Amino acid sequence: MISRRQHKVARAIRESVSKTILNGLSDPRISGLVTVTEVDVSPDMKNATVFLSILAPDDRKANVTFGAICHAIGHFQQQLGDDLTGRLCPHLRFEKDRKVSKTLETLRLIEQARHEYSEHPVQELGDDSENPKE
Repeated sequence: MISRRQHKVARAIRESVSKTILNGLSDPRISGLVTVTEVDVSPDMKNATVFLSILAPDDRKANVTFGAICHAIGHFQQQLGDDLTGRLCPHLRFEKDRKVSKTLETLRLIEQARHEYSEHPVQELGDDSENPKE
């Protein structure tokens, strides 16, 4: 169970990282929409995992963007240290959040199935119109 303090620190990290991505990075490799979806803080407050969702035109650009953000981790740490008021500044680790891409893929598959169903409707089981009784 996450403590109240962990929750407050996670929220502060999320705001700091989001602000830094929006205003503090001028790396031309960063493209697409980058969102901080979740922050997990360890119980001892020494480590934090930041989950990023990157919506880019293709997977290659998303990987380049993620690499650029990971490359700037020192800048994120410095900004976080300036933003936090506590004694400890958690060590950040970035991970890709696959939830959004999995959701989009699921929606695409549902739409594909709906389209296929509308082209070839399935007969109802109780319909005997094609098999006349003798």
